[in-house]
Amino acid sequence: MNGDLCDLDATGLLAAATEAEHAARLAEVHKLEVLAAWAAVHSTDPTEGPDGHVARRIGNVLRQVGGEGTPGVQDFCLGEIALARGAGATATQHMLADVLDLQHRLPLTWAVCRRGECEVWVARRVAKLSRHLGADTVGLVDSAVSRMIATEAIGRVLDVAAAKIIEADPAAHEERCEAERRRRYVGLGRTDDHGLRTLIARLEAGDAAAVDAIVHRVGEILAPRHPEAHPDELRAHAFGWLARPAELFTLLLEHTTTPPEPQHEPEPELEDVAEPEPERGLSRALAFPADLLDTLREVDVRPLAPKAVLHVHLHEASLHGFGGVDAVAGVARVEGLGPLTLARLTELLGRHDLTVQPVKDLSDRVRHTAYEHPESLRDQVHLVTGGDYWPYATSTSRHVDLDHPTPYDHGHESGDEGRDPPPGQTGSHNSGPLGRRHHRWKTHAGYRSRQCGEGRYVWLTPHNMGFLIDHTGTHRIHPEKARIILEAPAGVDLYYA
Repeated sequence: MNGDLCDLDATGLLAAATEAEHAARLAEVHKLEVLAAWAAVHSTDPTEGPDGHVARRIGNVLRQVGGEGTPGVQDFCLGEIALARGAGATATQHMLADVLDLQHRLPLTWAVCRRGECEVWVARRVAKLSRHLGADTVGLVDSAVSRMIATEAIGRVLDVAAAKIIEADPAAHEERCEAERRRRYVGLGRTDDHGLRTLIARLEAGDAAAVDAIVHRVGEILAPRHPEAHPDELRAHAFGWLARPAELFTLLLEHTTTPPEPQHEPEPELEDVAEPEPERGLSRALAFPADLLDTLREVDVRPLAPKAVLHVHLHEASLHGFGGVDAVAGVARVEGLGPLTLARLTELLGRHDLTVQPVKDLSDRVRHTAYEHPESLRDQVHLVTGGDYWPYATSTSRHVDLDHPTPYDHGHESGDEGRDPPPGQTGSHNSGPLGRRHHRWKTHAGYRSRQCGEGRYVWLTPHNMGFLIDHTGTHRIHPEKARIILEAPAGVDLYYA
């Protein structure tokens, strides 16, 4: 603990807490101001001038990342400022959009931020929510929010902001509501350390109610099997059955019974009129003859199961019980699911018919003569790198471009005779996955890279920031060290460079 803090009494610590919070808010403002200044330096249109056609062709055009009325920013400048921040390009672009909106569209709210009187993230949230408004209407939101953001509870500030956004342009709000109705989706979150994953769905209210009813019914059926489970855990068990429709159908049929008729006291007979019995009618409709139910139980439902490819990464020490860092309690890594114990993996695979593909030996070095990367090489490179090799990139997707870190030499024309490309340029020694945007920046925006080992890459940015990417992540290195690796002769062992 800081020695100066130990000397403070309760009153002093309270004052220190206030000062620390104020300093943190001003630090957040400073980060936004640095981004805005970077944008201002790169706000000229690169397509205006003698090289404008080149800028348009390679994509370095002005982009308006903020709302109406904010200045544009050159697309290629976003990558390097993101690396300087140690952050992803998308997160940096979002932050830049927020500060441009605050400066140019919400100046009253921005003034409160600059005095350190409010939470900066709340102001950024208002900027994002109001981004679709025109420059002539967003002032209504700015006026209302600036008067209360420093003194009211955050929830109330956001509620008032939402109301003012509707008031500013009711017609646009109705259009957005209609557009949102067309944005139904089902999404998956990241797998956590315990092998669990969040699933979020946005769908019609009636469909959501129907799914909830099925989950409730399956939970009732499963309750005797999990007597210790709390209600939420039981519903999670039940929800998992939706992924196995054939098994779910069988489960529901096996537990479809006609409920006993309720016993009522006899009532005076008023008229000899038969009353409808909707509940009994429903139960009769769901009742199945015993022989049909027995037949359904004998049906092989495995062909109805969904088909999927599961990539499992497992060290042999985990199977043979050897010790070591890579054999932590028999742990496997499943792409898209995260780390699982062997017991959990066995449980996961036990419900499916499996076709086992050959195990890849990642120590093999693969070379090809063509420019294109074959699927076998693409798969190997992904298994080694684990995803996008751009510094601080977060994507682990397989749906990326496969890049030559050292640019591919296509040969050139010399008089009437052409030169064939040098052999062996494509392979596990010169391949790395890049997202499309990162690939474009690497190709056209002045970045240099080189592979210097399996899954190991060095980068040098246009303004001489050096980075080394390996299995432990992204590391800043001295630019001169990066330049030495980049300019070393071909064939030199760079693994320990």
